[in-house]
Amino acid sequence: MAQRSRLTASCRAHVLVLCFLAHVATGVELSVNNHNDDFTLTISSGSLASLSCLAQNSSQAEELLWYRGDGRVDLKDENKVNISNICISPVSESDNGVAFTCRLLRDQSVQVSVVLDVRFPPSAGEDESIYIEEGKDVTLTCNAKSNPQGQTTWYKNNTILTLHDHYQVYQNSETFQLSIRKVQKSDNGTYTCEVKSSCGDSSKDFHLIVEDKKPVFPTEAVIAAVVVVVLTGLFGIVAQKEKIFKCFKKPSQTAL
Repeated sequence: MAQRSRLTASCRAHVLVLCFLAHVATGVELSVNNHNDDFTLTISSGSLASLSCLAQNSSQAEELLWYRGDGRVDLKDENKVNISNICISPVSESDNGVAFTCRLLRDQSVQVSVVLDVRFPPSAGEDESIYIEEGKDVTLTCNAKSNPQGQTTWYKNNTILTLHDHYQVYQNSETFQLSIRKVQKSDNGTYTCEVKSSCGDSSKDFHLIVEDKKPVFPTEAVIAAVVVVVLTGLFGIVAQKEKIFKCFKKPSQTAL
């Protein structure tokens, strides 16, 4: 009975210790740039983003961790305890939508995340010259990626392109395409893809040159002609060979 009482007291002590530790851990709060909750930081591409994480309401030194997405950020020892700072310089398009998270080492459920909303202008791409055979289909593609997403327009020879069945337009968050079906000589010209957003504008020219249709040879007829020529040549060789053999053949002997 005494043994059971000691075990019960020991278990209660362990529970009390765990409860105390949990209380201490959950009592700590983190803030990033004075935000105690997750938030979004809007920033321009090419600029510097500075993030500062602070441990609050703790009676002991707290080690902090930083993550970029799921990857842990390397920190110097002097930049880990109670306060930790990271800089993203320069901020780029690849940082758009990425979450940077500060966590408490001893209880990583205590965390604050900041998602970067990186603003950047469109970059349609370099001009192109495209040579296409008359009667074939062609697709013109330009980069329409920007944040915020821009408005796109197609021009032909500096005039807004009137769309009909001959043209088809496709667009997603990153590309803008114009497809021309069965190009004709009248499709020759300069096509311009223009992308406009609140962060800037960009355009790309496509110089379309429609070439004459190449003559098409009937494949079956060509193959048949080749076969005839080859067979005729073989028969000729065989006939010539028989003549040569006859020249060297000995005359037959007759009995006296």
